[in-house]
Amino acid sequence: MASVDGLTALSDLFEGLTRASVLKELGVLLACIVLAWLIAWQLRRMFDVDGPVLFGRRILDGVLFPVLALVLTLLAREALHSVLRPVLFSLAIPILVSLVVIRLTARVLRAALPESRWVAAVERTVSWVAWIAVVLWVTGVLPPILETLDSMQWKMGGASVSLRNMIEGGISAGVVMVLTLWLSSVLEKKLIRGTGSELSMRKMVANLLRIVLLVIGVLVALSAVGIDLTALSVLGGAVGVGVGLGLQRIAANYVSGFVILAERSLRIGDMVTVDTFEGRITDIRTRYTVISALNGRESLVPNEMMVTQRVENATLASRTLLLTSPVQVAYGTDIATLLPRLEAVIASVSRVLTTPAPAVQLAGFGADGLNLTLNFWIADPENGQGSVRSEVNLAVLRALDEAGVEIPFPQRVLRHLNAPESGAPG
Repeated sequence: MASVDGLTALSDLFEGLTRASVLKELGVLLACIVLAWLIAWQLRRMFDVDGPVLFGRRILDGVLFPVLALVLTLLAREALHSVLRPVLFSLAIPILVSLVVIRLTARVLRAALPESRWVAAVERTVSWVAWIAVVLWVTGVLPPILETLDSMQWKMGGASVSLRNMIEGGISAGVVMVLTLWLSSVLEKKLIRGTGSELSMRKMVANLLRIVLLVIGVLVALSAVGIDLTALSVLGGAVGVGVGLGLQRIAANYVSGFVILAERSLRIGDMVTVDTFEGRITDIRTRYTVISALNGRESLVPNEMMVTQRVENATLASRTLLLTSPVQVAYGTDIATLLPRLEAVIASVSRVLTTPAPAVQLAGFGADGLNLTLNFWIADPENGQGSVRSEVNLAVLRALDEAGVEIPFPQRVLRHLNAPESGAPG
């Protein structure tokens, strides 16, 4: 029966395509496509946006273009319905619907999950399913298949569910989740755009917003599939037991992440030391914190460790950081003249702050010379400490050489006990 309906639909389609009115439909259809591109291009230029989902890289590969083309094509079909029998539109509209589904799925998944490996597989699966559905619809095979699926029913609790309901519910759930991911990704980018002291707080709000939207999306998706949400109370109790027994560490990391962001004791951009690992916080996720060292290594530290263990934050109260470097000069050096000169030399180094001003102190009296301590401040610890300390040491070394100040070598006095008297026979 399905094959007969399909052959009839194909014969009607081929017969309609041979009519002269097809050229008029083709012209109107091309006009709709060009107008859709012009509207998308004008919107992109007017609002100065470069959304990877709406506009893509070249407008044609975004979501907005096929949506506009579909809307304009539907309006044109309704306008021409009283004048001629649309045939080409019946072929173009399913193709545009399929293109909208493919573009929406691909762009949203790429934007929301850029590092996921299974995104490409999902895109290919959605593309195959969408194009197969188009072929079945155009050939007239899809309606009989849907009737057959609708006849396959079974009891689920007190309700009767068909295979068609399950498939349509699954598609609806997928659409809801894709739209939820898109909305959460767009809002997250809006919230965490830029830098500054409020970046960590915006990150916390973005994480909370994404979780809330995903929960709402899951509930709507479950309703679309036909699952009774009252049954989730039992599932919630089971999840609570699982969290209490086996997932308590994971739950602790999630809670600790929100505690860190709410207290603002650790912020994105802070220089911290955790368990001998020193680096700059580049991201605070819901489960772990990303710390990047100056040598390029990255450490993923669980948020629970950031809350329960000792963490050194070099930039919590202020981004200025005090650095010290020791140097020794020989006894007999004119310290009163040397110290101001060294302070001026240290202040001339580019990364050293003039306020607070550098200071050189006489730290103590060593066995070989006078111990001096060079104190200076920097405001960019994220750029490293070794390089600026090296520049200061080189500048001090040049100043000591120009002033003729000696950096003493280790000296030792040896006493020879029970030495033979002079003139005594050896």
